[in-house]
Amino acid sequence: MIRFLKNETKRGILFLTLSALSLVASFFLPGLLPVDAAWLAVALCGVPIVKNAAVALVTRFDVKADLLVSLALIASLIIGEVFAAGEVAFIMTIGALLEERTVAKAQAGIERLVHLTPRTARVVRGDEELTVPAEEVRVGDTLRVLAGETIAVDGVIVAGQTSIDQSVMTGESVPADKGVGDEVLSGTVNQFGSFDMRAVKVGEDSSLQRMVRLVESADAHKAKIVGIADRWATWIVVIALVSAALTWLVTGEAIRAVTILVVFCPCALVLATPTAIMAGIGNVTRFGILVREGDALERLSTVSHVAFDKTGTLTWGTPRVVETCVVDADESAGVDESAGATVASSSPTSSNNALLTCVASAERLSEHPLGRAIVSHYHTVNGCLPSEPSAFEMVPGRGVKATVAGRQVLAGTIKLLEEHGVTASDKTVCAARLREGTGCTVIHVAVDGVATGIVVLADKAREDARPIISSLKATGLRTLLLTGDNELTAAAIATETGVDEVFARCLPQTKLRLIKDLQNEGNRVCMVGDGINDAPALKAAHVGIAMGGIGSDIAIDAADIVLVGDDLRHLPHLLALSKRTMRTIRINLTASLALNFVAIILAMLGILNPVVGALVHNVGSVAVIVNSSLLLRWRRTSHEDG
Repeated sequence: MIRFLKNETKRGILFLTLSALSLVASFFLPGLLPVDAAWLAVALCGVPIVKNAAVALVTRFDVKADLLVSLALIASLIIGEVFAAGEVAFIMTIGALLEERTVAKAQAGIERLVHLTPRTARVVRGDEELTVPAEEVRVGDTLRVLAGETIAVDGVIVAGQTSIDQSVMTGESVPADKGVGDEVLSGTVNQFGSFDMRAVKVGEDSSLQRMVRLVESADAHKAKIVGIADRWATWIVVIALVSAALTWLVTGEAIRAVTILVVFCPCALVLATPTAIMAGIGNVTRFGILVREGDALERLSTVSHVAFDKTGTLTWGTPRVVETCVVDADESAGVDESAGATVASSSPTSSNNALLTCVASAERLSEHPLGRAIVSHYHTVNGCLPSEPSAFEMVPGRGVKATVAGRQVLAGTIKLLEEHGVTASDKTVCAARLREGTGCTVIHVAVDGVATGIVVLADKAREDARPIISSLKATGLRTLLLTGDNELTAAAIATETGVDEVFARCLPQTKLRLIKDLQNEGNRVCMVGDGINDAPALKAAHVGIAMGGIGSDIAIDAADIVLVGDDLRHLPHLLALSKRTMRTIRINLTASLALNFVAIILAMLGILNPVVGALVHNVGSVAVIVNSSLLLRWRRTSHEDG
């Protein structure tokens, strides 16, 4: 029983039940009991309200709704309206419980993340498998994850293949296939089989723990508009006291003054903003978006420009093979795909595939990002890894030199070929320069001293970037691209994605200056970025949005909102939701003020008594809470313009 009473929610429900029974007894059995049963409701529900109001007034001089409720309770008891006092306390307590439950529901989508951290992990040391507390895992440890288990830390798979449920991080319901070399994140769930992984980020550095810190920093009461509501509430308390006093003096009826105190309580006004903000935060959390500050939604609803970083934001941030080309089939030799031997090739497609097989095998042992990108592309195309070279040498700043099926393969810059006495044809050089002019990286390939062709890599735009930009522009927003790349690369990405304006060769201070210049002109800019170089611009922008998965910690710390799964597809929903949230707040404020003043007039005229006044007052509070809770499941439609 003691444990039951220590639970605030359960205790509140018990007190409400007993209070309801006492009010029923007071209403239907008047005079039959030695003491009015409504006193129990006053004691269980009213005393905590009076106590909280007194503590707030004395310790913080906090003049808010509880003070009016307390005065209404005391005044009702003084004039002998015990039942009215009990009902006021009972209804106010119900309103408070509804508020807590609604806010808790809004926060549930966020707070569930806090409980996802595994308590233990399986660490493999030699031939021994040990179960240790998750906080004891160190960088470099090898962990074994079984089917159905939650991954304890961030890492890279070193053995095995599986599918990972990443919905907690990305919002995607379809598991992602993972194999050797793939990254896995803490908090995600292993679906099939077992695999071994090397720990890369542990403890507070892991993705899940970083997300938890962001969650804990979300606070609806940081919103500026909440402060406005609080100031209004303070003035309403003062006006209520003056109105009640004047009504008593003019009419001589204390019950009218008591009713004014009851209906004038600004609970609905104070609830109008925090409930909407928290519901809005809960909504976007389902899409893998974390709002670090309540007023970020308020500010986001007013932006006129959205500026994007390029690398890692509008593009994937990693090089990808976009073309494999045997430039001069007459002069170059093909490479047999199965054995890696040099053979003649009559089909361009066959030649290109053979060239990819040759280069991928040569790069199989490379740790360079471009080499890994080529091997990854081969794996994607063929469903398996290329064969390892019999000899391998990394040439710093140039490329790789390898022996594949008895053939000497060079893959790297044109200088690598020249240093080994290989001359590329004019056709090959022209093809390479043409692609480099669009911002691509070119790998030259030579087999047994003969220039064979090129492999072209680029940081490709995200497939969904263009429709996202189009959706933002359709709502009247102007889109910008801020990148440190050269003009040709920037222009190519701008054309592919459809952004309005491009600013190339931007250093961090350049991005910062551009953001400030736009805002000094009266514009409000939302900056979306992921890297350390974006942090100043994210901080200076009216709203900063960081890519949480691939973004740097510094960028995330500088941002107001974080896209946990790096999924830009939900950006239009976020912007529309911010406007919807502010619309809900305006409706809440208007409705609560209107209801308050109508009830005051009725109370002054004697039409409302304290009991009915309490009902009317709480109807407003419940209506505000219900209206805000509609945001929890709101979704942007295709024609939604915010």
